[in-house]
Amino acid sequence: MKKRRRSVEAFSISFLDVITSGFGAIILLLIISKVAEPTVIEKISVDLDGVVSELEQQIHELRGETTVLNRDLKTLLQQLSEEQSKLARLEGDLSAVRGRFAAERQSFDTQVIIEGQLTAARQQLSEEMKRLLGQTYRRPASDSTIGGVPVDSEYIIFIIDTSGSMFQNAWPLVIKKISETLEVYPKLKGIQVMNDMGDYMFSQYARKWIPDTPARRSAILKRLRSWNPFSNSSPVEGITRAIRQFYARDKKISLYVFGDEFSRGSLEAVVQEVDAINKADKSGNRRVRIHAVGFPVQFAAAGNAQATGIRFAALMRILSQRNGGTFVGLNSYKP
Repeated sequence: MKKRRRSVEAFSISFLDVITSGFGAIILLLIISKVAEPTVIEKISVDLDGVVSELEQQIHELRGETTVLNRDLKTLLQQLSEEQSKLARLEGDLSAVRGRFAAERQSFDTQVIIEGQLTAARQQLSEEMKRLLGQTYRRPASDSTIGGVPVDSEYIIFIIDTSGSMFQNAWPLVIKKISETLEVYPKLKGIQVMNDMGDYMFSQYARKWIPDTPARRSAILKRLRSWNPFSNSSPVEGITRAIRQFYARDKKISLYVFGDEFSRGSLEAVVQEVDAINKADKSGNRRVRIHAVGFPVQFAAAGNAQATGIRFAALMRILSQRNGGTFVGLNSYKP
Protein backbone atom coordinates (compact mmCIF):
# COMPACT_ATOMS: atom_id res chain seq x y z
CA MET A 1 0.00 0.00 0.00
CA LYS A 2 2.73 2.51 0.83
CA LYS A 3 4.54 1.85 -2.45
CA ARG A 4 1.49 2.89 -4.56
CA ARG A 5 1.05 6.25 -2.79
CA ARG A 6 4.61 7.26 -3.66
CA SER A 7 4.16 6.63 -7.30
CA VAL A 8 1.06 8.83 -7.26
CA GLU A 9 2.83 11.67 -5.45
CA ALA A 10 5.77 11.47 -7.81
CA PHE A 11 3.43 11.77 -10.78
CA SER A 12 1.63 14.70 -9.21
CA ILE A 13 4.80 16.63 -8.58
CA SER A 14 6.00 16.10 -12.12
CA PHE A 15 2.69 17.33 -13.53
CA LEU A 16 2.78 20.47 -11.45
CA ASP A 17 6.30 21.13 -12.60
CA VAL A 18 5.19 20.91 -16.20
CA ILE A 19 2.23 23.19 -15.60
CA THR A 20 4.36 25.66 -13.76
CA SER A 21 6.94 25.67 -16.51
CA GLY A 22 4.20 26.36 -19.11
CA PHE A 23 2.85 29.32 -17.20
CA GLY A 24 6.36 30.63 -16.79
CA ALA A 25 6.92 30.38 -20.52
CA ILE A 26 3.72 32.29 -21.20
CA ILE A 27 4.67 35.03 -18.77
CA LEU A 28 8.10 35.25 -20.33
CA LEU A 29 6.57 35.63 -23.81
CA LEU A 30 4.33 38.40 -22.54
CA ILE A 31 7.28 40.16 -20.97
CA ILE A 32 9.30 39.87 -24.19
CA SER A 33 6.45 41.14 -26.37
CA LYS A 34 5.87 44.13 -24.08
CA VAL A 35 9.56 45.01 -24.14
CA ALA A 36 9.73 44.77 -27.99
CA GLU A 37 6.49 46.74 -28.69
CA PRO A 38 7.97 50.34 -28.43
CA THR A 39 10.79 49.38 -30.78
CA VAL A 40 8.35 48.08 -33.39
CA ILE A 41 6.11 51.13 -33.08
CA GLU A 42 9.07 53.46 -33.36
CA LYS A 43 10.26 51.66 -36.46
CA ILE A 44 6.78 51.81 -38.02
CA SER A 45 6.57 55.54 -37.18
CA VAL A 46 9.91 56.19 -38.80
CA ASP A 47 8.86 54.31 -41.91
CA LEU A 48 5.56 56.26 -42.15
CA ASP A 49 7.38 59.58 -41.74
CA GLY A 50 9.55 58.68 -44.67
CA VAL A 51 6.55 57.77 -46.78
CA VAL A 52 4.79 61.04 -45.87
CA SER A 53 7.92 63.03 -46.67
CA GLU A 54 8.28 61.29 -50.00
CA LEU A 55 4.61 61.91 -50.83
CA GLU A 56 4.92 65.58 -49.89
CA GLN A 57 7.94 65.85 -52.18
CA GLN A 58 5.99 64.26 -55.00
CA ILE A 59 3.07 66.64 -54.38
CA HIS A 60 5.47 69.60 -54.48
CA GLU A 61 6.92 68.39 -57.75
CA LEU A 62 3.45 67.81 -59.18
CA ARG A 63 2.39 71.33 -58.17
CA GLY A 64 5.43 72.76 -59.89
CA GLU A 65 4.67 70.80 -63.04
CA THR A 66 1.02 71.90 -62.84
CA THR A 67 2.10 75.56 -62.63
CA VAL A 68 4.31 75.17 -65.69
CA LEU A 69 1.56 73.37 -67.60
CA ASN A 70 -1.00 76.03 -66.66
CA ARG A 71 1.38 78.75 -67.83
CA ASP A 72 1.97 76.93 -71.12
CA LEU A 73 -1.77 76.39 -71.52
CA LYS A 74 -2.45 80.07 -70.90
CA THR A 75 0.13 81.02 -73.52
CA LEU A 76 -1.38 78.61 -76.03
CA LEU A 77 -4.89 79.92 -75.34
CA GLN A 78 -3.68 83.49 -75.86
CA GLN A 79 -2.02 82.50 -79.13
CA LEU A 80 -5.22 80.75 -80.18
CA SER A 81 -7.26 83.86 -79.38
CA GLU A 82 -4.85 86.03 -81.42
CA GLU A 83 -5.05 83.65 -84.37
CA GLN A 84 -8.83 83.60 -84.15
CA SER A 85 -8.86 87.42 -84.14
CA LYS A 86 -6.59 87.47 -87.19
CA LEU A 87 -8.84 84.97 -88.90
CA ALA A 88 -11.91 87.09 -88.10
CA ARG A 89 -10.20 90.21 -89.51
CA LEU A 90 -9.17 88.36 -92.64
CA GLU A 91 -12.71 87.05 -93.08
CA GLY A 92 -13.99 90.62 -92.67
CA ASP A 93 -11.49 91.92 -95.22
CA LEU A 94 -12.46 89.14 -97.60
CA SER A 95 -16.14 89.97 -97.15
CA ALA A 96 -15.43 93.67 -97.78
CA VAL A 97 -13.46 92.86 -100.93
CA ARG A 98 -16.27 90.62 -102.15
CA GLY A 99 -18.77 93.37 -101.40
CA ARG A 100 -16.74 95.96 -103.33
CA PHE A 101 -16.30 93.55 -106.20
CA ALA A 102 -20.04 92.86 -106.29
CA ALA A 103 -20.83 96.59 -106.11
CA GLU A 104 -18.38 97.40 -108.91
CA ARG A 105 -19.76 94.61 -111.01
CA GLN A 106 -23.32 95.73 -110.39
CA SER A 107 -22.35 99.33 -111.17
CA PHE A 108 -20.72 98.23 -114.41
CA ASP A 109 -23.73 96.11 -115.35
CA THR A 110 -26.06 98.98 -114.49
CA GLN A 111 -24.01 101.40 -116.56
CA VAL A 112 -24.15 99.07 -119.56
CA ILE A 113 -27.93 98.75 -119.15
CA ILE A 114 -28.36 102.51 -118.78
CA GLU A 115 -26.31 103.21 -121.89
CA GLY A 116 -28.44 100.74 -123.84
CA GLN A 117 -31.67 102.23 -122.51
CA LEU A 118 -30.53 105.79 -123.26
CA THR A 119 -29.67 104.77 -126.81
CA ALA A 120 -33.08 103.14 -127.21
CA ALA A 121 -34.83 106.15 -125.66
CA ARG A 122 -32.96 108.52 -128.00
CA GLN A 123 -34.11 106.51 -130.98
CA GLN A 124 -37.71 106.32 -129.78
CA LEU A 125 -37.92 110.06 -129.03
CA SER A 126 -36.30 111.35 -132.18
CA GLU A 127 -39.61 111.67 -134.06
CA GLU A 128 -41.35 113.44 -131.16
CA MET A 129 -38.42 115.86 -130.76
CA LYS A 130 -38.49 116.67 -134.46
CA ARG A 131 -42.19 117.45 -134.15
CA LEU A 132 -41.73 119.68 -131.08
CA LEU A 133 -38.53 121.42 -132.16
CA GLY A 134 -39.35 121.67 -135.82
CA GLN A 135 -37.61 120.14 -138.82
CA THR A 136 -35.52 123.29 -139.50
CA TYR A 137 -34.18 123.76 -135.93
CA ARG A 138 -30.40 124.25 -135.63
CA ARG A 139 -28.38 125.16 -132.54
CA PRO A 140 -26.72 128.58 -132.86
CA ALA A 141 -22.99 128.24 -133.51
CA SER A 142 -21.93 131.57 -131.99
CA ASP A 143 -22.39 130.71 -128.31
CA SER A 144 -19.48 130.81 -125.87
CA THR A 145 -19.35 127.25 -124.55
CA ILE A 146 -17.31 124.93 -122.35
CA GLY A 147 -17.76 121.30 -123.26
CA GLY A 148 -20.80 122.28 -125.30
CA VAL A 149 -22.43 124.21 -122.42
CA PRO A 150 -22.83 128.00 -122.94
CA VAL A 151 -21.28 129.90 -120.01
CA ASP A 152 -21.94 133.51 -120.99
CA SER A 153 -24.50 134.12 -118.22
CA GLU A 154 -23.92 136.52 -115.34
CA TYR A 155 -26.64 135.03 -113.12
CA ILE A 156 -27.41 131.33 -112.57
CA ILE A 157 -30.27 129.55 -110.82
CA PHE A 158 -30.00 125.93 -109.68
CA ILE A 159 -33.31 124.03 -109.76
CA ILE A 160 -32.77 120.73 -107.94
CA ASP A 161 -35.04 117.70 -107.64
CA THR A 162 -35.09 116.97 -103.89
CA SER A 163 -37.25 113.85 -104.11
CA GLY A 164 -36.35 110.69 -102.19
CA SER A 165 -34.91 108.93 -105.21
CA MET A 166 -32.40 111.75 -105.77
CA PHE A 167 -31.60 112.46 -102.13
CA GLN A 168 -31.08 108.81 -101.21
CA ASN A 169 -29.15 107.73 -104.31
CA ALA A 170 -27.55 110.57 -106.25
CA TRP A 171 -27.01 113.32 -103.66
CA PRO A 172 -23.20 113.11 -103.36
CA LEU A 173 -22.96 113.41 -107.15
CA VAL A 174 -25.45 116.30 -107.15
CA ILE A 175 -23.23 118.22 -104.74
CA LYS A 176 -20.17 117.43 -106.85
CA LYS A 177 -21.82 118.60 -110.09
CA ILE A 178 -23.07 121.84 -108.52
CA SER A 179 -19.56 122.51 -107.22
CA GLU A 180 -18.13 121.84 -110.69
CA THR A 181 -20.71 124.16 -112.28
CA LEU A 182 -19.79 126.97 -109.90
CA GLU A 183 -16.13 126.49 -110.79
CA VAL A 184 -17.01 127.09 -114.46
CA TYR A 185 -18.31 130.54 -113.40
CA PRO A 186 -15.48 132.08 -111.35
CA LYS A 187 -17.36 135.35 -110.90
CA LEU A 188 -21.12 135.89 -111.08
CA LYS A 189 -23.36 138.82 -110.28
CA GLY A 190 -25.89 136.62 -108.52
CA ILE A 191 -26.80 133.03 -107.61
CA GLN A 192 -30.06 131.40 -106.56
CA VAL A 193 -30.94 127.86 -105.41
CA MET A 194 -34.47 126.43 -105.60
CA ASN A 195 -35.89 122.94 -105.56
CA ASP A 196 -38.07 121.57 -108.34
CA MET A 197 -41.17 122.86 -106.52
CA GLY A 198 -39.81 126.43 -106.60
CA ASP A 199 -38.95 126.52 -102.87
CA TYR A 200 -35.88 128.59 -101.94
CA MET A 201 -32.85 127.11 -100.19
CA PHE A 202 -32.43 130.36 -98.20
CA SER A 203 -35.74 131.97 -97.32
CA GLN A 204 -34.06 135.33 -96.57
CA TYR A 205 -33.10 135.51 -100.24
CA ALA A 206 -36.56 134.66 -101.64
CA ARG A 207 -37.11 136.61 -104.90
CA LYS A 208 -33.61 138.13 -104.46
CA TRP A 209 -30.19 137.22 -105.79
CA ILE A 210 -27.64 135.68 -103.45
CA PRO A 211 -24.37 137.65 -103.67
CA ASP A 212 -21.56 135.64 -105.25
CA THR A 213 -18.82 135.42 -102.63
CA PRO A 214 -16.59 132.51 -101.55
CA ALA A 215 -18.43 132.42 -98.23
CA ARG A 216 -21.84 132.24 -99.96
CA ARG A 217 -20.69 129.47 -102.29
CA SER A 218 -19.39 127.52 -99.32
CA ALA A 219 -22.68 128.07 -97.46
CA ILE A 220 -24.66 126.78 -100.46
CA LEU A 221 -22.65 123.56 -100.67
CA LYS A 222 -22.79 123.06 -96.90
CA ARG A 223 -26.56 123.59 -96.76
CA LEU A 224 -27.05 121.31 -99.74
CA ARG A 225 -25.74 118.27 -97.80
CA SER A 226 -28.90 118.15 -95.67
CA TRP A 227 -31.38 120.13 -97.77
CA ASN A 228 -34.37 117.87 -98.46
CA PRO A 229 -37.69 119.76 -98.88
CA PHE A 230 -40.76 118.09 -100.35
CA SER A 231 -40.69 117.35 -104.08
CA ASN A 232 -43.27 116.00 -106.52
CA SER A 233 -40.55 114.79 -108.93
CA SER A 234 -41.42 117.33 -111.62
CA PRO A 235 -39.17 120.28 -112.56
CA VAL A 236 -41.99 122.31 -114.11
CA GLU A 237 -42.91 124.41 -111.04
CA GLY A 238 -39.31 125.35 -110.34
CA ILE A 239 -38.58 126.33 -113.95
CA THR A 240 -41.68 128.47 -114.39
CA ARG A 241 -41.31 130.22 -111.02
CA ALA A 242 -37.65 130.99 -111.65
CA ILE A 243 -38.41 132.55 -115.04
CA ARG A 244 -41.35 134.61 -113.77
CA GLN A 245 -39.58 135.90 -110.65
CA PHE A 246 -36.06 136.57 -111.94
CA TYR A 247 -36.29 137.47 -115.64
CA ALA A 248 -35.01 140.95 -116.41
CA ARG A 249 -34.12 142.53 -119.75
CA ASP A 250 -30.70 143.67 -118.52
CA LYS A 251 -29.60 140.29 -117.08
CA LYS A 252 -28.15 137.19 -118.71
CA ILE A 253 -29.61 134.30 -116.72
CA SER A 254 -29.13 130.53 -116.97
CA LEU A 255 -31.18 127.85 -115.23
CA TYR A 256 -29.48 124.58 -114.30
CA VAL A 257 -32.04 121.84 -113.73
CA PHE A 258 -30.81 118.74 -111.84
CA GLY A 259 -33.22 115.79 -111.77
CA ASP A 260 -33.93 112.14 -112.47
CA GLU A 261 -37.60 111.92 -113.46
CA PHE A 262 -40.69 113.63 -114.82
CA SER A 263 -43.50 111.73 -113.15
CA ARG A 264 -46.65 113.41 -114.41
CA GLY A 265 -48.05 115.72 -117.05
CA SER A 266 -47.72 116.12 -120.78
CA LEU A 267 -44.35 116.90 -122.35
CA GLU A 268 -45.97 119.03 -125.03
CA ALA A 269 -48.00 121.00 -122.47
CA VAL A 270 -44.87 121.80 -120.46
CA VAL A 271 -42.95 122.86 -123.58
CA GLN A 272 -45.80 125.19 -124.57
CA GLU A 273 -46.04 126.66 -121.05
CA VAL A 274 -42.31 127.40 -120.94
CA ASP A 275 -42.45 128.87 -124.47
CA ALA A 276 -45.21 131.22 -123.32
CA ILE A 277 -43.23 132.72 -120.41
CA ASN A 278 -39.68 132.41 -121.79
CA LYS A 279 -40.39 134.23 -125.02
CA ALA A 280 -37.84 134.73 -127.75
CA ASP A 281 -36.80 138.17 -129.00
CA LYS A 282 -36.48 139.23 -132.64
CA SER A 283 -33.12 137.46 -132.86
CA GLY A 284 -34.59 134.24 -131.55
CA ASN A 285 -32.86 134.49 -128.17
CA ARG A 286 -34.87 133.45 -125.11
CA ARG A 287 -35.17 135.41 -121.89
CA VAL A 288 -33.21 132.78 -119.95
CA ARG A 289 -31.15 129.76 -120.96
CA ILE A 290 -32.23 126.37 -119.68
CA HIS A 291 -29.55 123.73 -119.06
CA ALA A 292 -30.23 120.34 -117.51
CA VAL A 293 -28.30 117.44 -115.99
CA GLY A 294 -30.03 114.05 -115.94
CA PHE A 295 -29.17 111.54 -113.22
CA PRO A 296 -29.95 107.92 -114.27
CA VAL A 297 -31.41 106.85 -110.92
CA GLN A 298 -34.63 105.53 -112.43
CA PHE A 299 -32.80 103.47 -115.05
CA ALA A 300 -31.35 101.33 -112.24
CA ALA A 301 -34.88 100.51 -111.07
CA ALA A 302 -37.34 98.10 -112.60
CA GLY A 303 -40.76 98.51 -114.15
CA ASN A 304 -42.48 101.87 -114.65
CA ALA A 305 -39.74 103.83 -112.86
CA GLN A 306 -37.60 103.70 -115.98
CA ALA A 307 -40.35 105.38 -117.97
CA THR A 308 -40.28 108.47 -115.72
CA GLY A 309 -36.52 108.69 -116.19
CA ILE A 310 -36.92 108.56 -119.97
CA ARG A 311 -39.62 111.24 -119.81
CA PHE A 312 -37.33 113.55 -117.80
CA ALA A 313 -34.52 113.10 -120.32
CA ALA A 314 -36.88 113.79 -123.21
CA LEU A 315 -38.45 116.87 -121.59
CA MET A 316 -35.17 118.49 -120.57
CA ARG A 317 -33.52 117.73 -123.87
CA ILE A 318 -36.34 119.51 -125.71
CA LEU A 319 -36.42 122.46 -123.26
CA SER A 320 -32.64 122.84 -123.43
CA GLN A 321 -32.60 122.86 -127.22
CA ARG A 322 -35.51 125.30 -127.52
CA ASN A 323 -34.12 127.64 -124.82
CA GLY A 324 -30.48 127.97 -125.82
CA GLY A 325 -29.11 125.46 -123.33
CA THR A 326 -27.58 122.01 -123.16
CA PHE A 327 -28.81 118.73 -121.75
CA VAL A 328 -26.18 116.42 -120.18
CA GLY A 329 -27.26 112.85 -119.47
CA LEU A 330 -24.98 111.13 -116.97
CA ASN A 331 -24.28 107.41 -117.30
CA SER A 332 -24.01 106.84 -113.53
CA TYR A 333 -25.45 108.41 -110.39
CA LYS A 334 -22.44 107.52 -108.24
CA PRO A 335 -19.64 110.08 -107.72
